[in-house]
Amino acid sequence: MEYGFWSVVPPLVTIILALAIKNVFIALIIGIFLASFVLADFNLFNGINDTFYGLVQTFESSGNTIVLMSMLLIGALIYLIERSGGIEGFVDIMVRKRGIIKSRRAAAFFTWLLGIVVFTSGSLSCMVTGSVARPLNDSMKVSHEKAAFLVHTTSTPWCVLFPLSGWLASMTGYLTSGGVPEAEAITVLIQSIPLNFYCIIAVVFALLTTILPLDFGPMKKAEQRAAATGQLDDPATAAHDAKETVTPPSNVTPRAKNMLIPMVAMVGTILAVLLVTGGGNPTQGDGMQALLWGCMISVLVISAMCMVEKLFTLDQLINEIMHGMSTMLPIACVLLFGFTMGTRVGSLDTGNYLSSIFMDFLTPALLPLLTFIISMLLSFATGTSMGTMAIMAVIALPMAINMGVSVPLVAGALWGGSIFGDHSSPISDTTIMSCATTGCNIIDHVKTQIPYVAAFAGISMILYVIMGFVM
Repeated sequence: MEYGFWSVVPPLVTIILALAIKNVFIALIIGIFLASFVLADFNLFNGINDTFYGLVQTFESSGNTIVLMSMLLIGALIYLIERSGGIEGFVDIMVRKRGIIKSRRAAAFFTWLLGIVVFTSGSLSCMVTGSVARPLNDSMKVSHEKAAFLVHTTSTPWCVLFPLSGWLASMTGYLTSGGVPEAEAITVLIQSIPLNFYCIIAVVFALLTTILPLDFGPMKKAEQRAAATGQLDDPATAAHDAKETVTPPSNVTPRAKNMLIPMVAMVGTILAVLLVTGGGNPTQGDGMQALLWGCMISVLVISAMCMVEKLFTLDQLINEIMHGMSTMLPIACVLLFGFTMGTRVGSLDTGNYLSSIFMDFLTPALLPLLTFIISMLLSFATGTSMGTMAIMAVIALPMAINMGVSVPLVAGALWGGSIFGDHSSPISDTTIMSCATTGCNIIDHVKTQIPYVAAFAGISMILYVIMGFVM
């Protein structure tokens, strides 16, 4: 059955609601209901019933279930690493080497490097990098605005370029919700990473500013102020107090191995399973199976280490694991709603309908650019990258498939556009955490960073226009 214009209404309303109320959860659940309502031939009761059962039916897909399970396991992994002193131990090793940092550039480079090393979570990266590097940056008169920029830019922009964490599960899930076959999702994800121009430019530029005098606009003035007067903040504004991070129990001795060993176990297991299931070719391996094994093994490894080190009793360890899993529930819910929305939009055949319309006046080569721009606007207004990915994946990816446009290119535009808002919006959680841990005022951070992110976005748009015609 063809639904015509009605196939566009649910995703369109979802986007408008997300922009208007800035709540992705509500926007997605209303979008799911509207799609179910249309599919039920506008029968209200059946629409409500199908909305509920649609969420249940999402678990019929083993891929969806594995992604959701992996998200919970990764939450437990990160929390156990923090509670067992792994983060603090790793930080201690890095701080002991601060004797080699004797200049503002060295302190800034240390901040960038630490953000690159802590890649498991954007929020965790902001908290650890900002807290650890702040004493060094303050002593070397690195402005709080510059420190916040470095901390922020090496958080989520780097996480999606090196997604060996919860981002792997999320991004893979968004691809499958957009119509990419589960067996090809990991391959498409790998291919999309070099095409995420926004994040690549942001991370590389941040590195270059620690080596070369490339700062411009308000950021340059902030750095000049700090170097000349020692004022790390704009005198007209007050810096925010740093937020506390999760701390280990008093009986825990910080050990870097409690972070390094589980992470190595996770990465090694993922690569090993990809090699085995792919017959020696990791790009042909079973990504979902590798993800599940990697998460399970890493949690078992850190759990065993906690027991051997007698940090927790068995009951305490189980409670810690459950608490860690609970930290991922909001993201898991966004994924669940996104998967269900994707199934409903697929049933409405929205991608084919939009393709048939846009084919007449939209050059397929411009789809990556359009995807990037819409994702930018949506993520900036909502302050969430994952919510934007969940909404846009079920719209842009089916169009790319139906219009014969490079799916990795559109996916790269989707990732970059979604991260733009997380990187620049004043209501983004990573914006707030970056400012809290570096001592920077939120408005000062946004004001000095906006010229940078605007430049990154402008260059990315040009590249998507060019690559849209080339690929």
